[in-house]
Amino acid sequence: MGNLTLSIDGTNVELESGRSFTSVLAGLSIGNKEKILGLYIDGTLYDLHQPIGTGGTVRLVYADTDEGLGILRHSTSHIMAQAVRHLFPDVKLAIGPSIKDGYYYDFDFTEPISSHDLERIEEEMYKIVEEDQRFERFTKPREEALQLFKKENEPYKVELIEDLPDERELSFYKNGDFVDLCRGPHIPSTGYAKALKLLSIAGAYWRGDERNPMLTRIYGTSFFNAKPLKGYLNRIEEAKRRDHRKLGKQLELFSFHEEGPGFAFWLPKGMVLKNKLMEFWREEHEKAGYVEVQTPIILKKDLWVQSGHWENYRENMYTTEIDGTPFAIKPMNCPGGMLIYKEKIHSYRDFPMRVGEVGLVHRHEKSGVLHGLFRVRSFTQDDAHIFMLPSQIKEEIIRVIRLTERIYSVFGFSYHLELSTRPDKSIGTDEMWELATGGLEEALTEIGIEYEISPKEGAFYGPKIDFHLEDCLGRLHQCATIQLDMSFPERFDLTYIDQDGSEKRPVVIHRTVLGSLERFIGILIEHYAGRFPLWLAPVQIVVLPITRDHSEHASFVYERLKSESFRVELDDRNEKLGYKMREAEVAKVPYIVVIGAKEIEASTVSVRKSGKKDLGSMKLDELVSLMEDEITARSRPDELK
Repeated sequence: MGNLTLSIDGTNVELESGRSFTSVLAGLSIGNKEKILGLYIDGTLYDLHQPIGTGGTVRLVYADTDEGLGILRHSTSHIMAQAVRHLFPDVKLAIGPSIKDGYYYDFDFTEPISSHDLERIEEEMYKIVEEDQRFERFTKPREEALQLFKKENEPYKVELIEDLPDERELSFYKNGDFVDLCRGPHIPSTGYAKALKLLSIAGAYWRGDERNPMLTRIYGTSFFNAKPLKGYLNRIEEAKRRDHRKLGKQLELFSFHEEGPGFAFWLPKGMVLKNKLMEFWREEHEKAGYVEVQTPIILKKDLWVQSGHWENYRENMYTTEIDGTPFAIKPMNCPGGMLIYKEKIHSYRDFPMRVGEVGLVHRHEKSGVLHGLFRVRSFTQDDAHIFMLPSQIKEEIIRVIRLTERIYSVFGFSYHLELSTRPDKSIGTDEMWELATGGLEEALTEIGIEYEISPKEGAFYGPKIDFHLEDCLGRLHQCATIQLDMSFPERFDLTYIDQDGSEKRPVVIHRTVLGSLERFIGILIEHYAGRFPLWLAPVQIVVLPITRDHSEHASFVYERLKSESFRVELDDRNEKLGYKMREAEVAKVPYIVVIGAKEIEASTVSVRKSGKKDLGSMKLDELVSLMEDEITARSRPDELK
């Protein structure tokens, strides 16, 4: 078969073609061999079982890396499927990939199972782990594999194979008595999965298509030892405590109703939060040289055909008809912004033009993916379109990045950047895409920020830079995006008069900072656990008289605070002080002021800060000054500073 050469840390190693890496591993002079789970050869991932047919540069994959965890978790999904098959012999198997933070497997059970069955399945999984079964890879010709699964009555595996007509040989993995169709990679044996946990059950349509059967999806996670599993489960519990859907109801911010699935109802306190956020957004954008516009929610179909949305985004759009003419409810603000640009002739001297729009958009989302404020069908997008000269691309992208950094820093977010390149479904020429992608890369290089590349994940009209926010639990949320577009100026015939008097096309940046305002608020709720900074809090301070005898002075304090434009409430109900204080804590009001005989006599107020921090007694003017300074500084909660 011949030999091939692998380059490992500058050392060349000979390997017989078709052999697995284990055949040379024992002879290598490298440390932590027991932690090696796989290897990349010129970017292609292999596990230790797979026959290697090509030489190249090797990068080893160790257990204590994200890639190593991915291999472990995919293998654990096989362990779960094996355990399920032991307990439910008639089950039909679908697919079981690793995902962020864990894995899942889809099953077709003859009888429904519940969350109570997870404990039994988990116990069986641990038995399989204790047996330390070896994962063994083998192949079968496509037709032989097809007949095997037809004989075993595995319709989902049959369908998968039928969709792989070009594959002559299919790979399988066997551990113990369990065999599954799989590309790999896998851990050497089941004993590596020392710490695992099944998390939840959900329904999932086969292949994500609602026309297909509904399967049972079991989610789980696994680690190489118990300590990180314990930490992960603690974070899950903390995430449940911070769930924005639960806190949104508790804090009376928003609600959802069957009459409008996927459409949020904003309550009075939620509107205060939303409006304060938008005041901040407008303040920062005015300082950054933006003007604000607003475009209609419903526009003619012809516009969406011209923009390319009708061809590339039609399945996500809501449509209607007016006077016999087809219209669409806008899923994006961009085409309306192009029409505003075309209202007059522009000169090169006008650039850059920074035009913002806080626009309500609608996108059709399947009911199964709706998730509180994180995935809705109607949301507010803080868009902006920057029209510029090609020579201004780098500078404007850097300005957008700096503006985004400035806004995110107020909330205490760190972030990661991702450059997404041309997708398979796109508009525009190769030359346009190369120029646009190069412009983004040049700006990122000059600003000196690390970034990852996400191939084929750009918008259909241009490449983009995405900001992934990291919240206090280490979770990532995609929010801000910067998209460089040279296609819309062509499609909408956008022009400007250059220095030499000729007509030329501008370049457009589509960008958003908060992204979906609804989603951003959901992130904030969970980031702060509902304990908002003073400047954002729907209710900033509550005044509590100890008894009815102190209500008159409490009313005076309330009116004074109200006159200073604080968002203040007076709770003079005939309830015990402890009860009222607990309610204020549950409502996460930043400041609680208590008025009793001692405070009336000394002309002071007793102040308590949210989180049970007692600030003691102070003059009312001192409290006003303290709160004004905190609002002006837009200080974050103590635990996030």
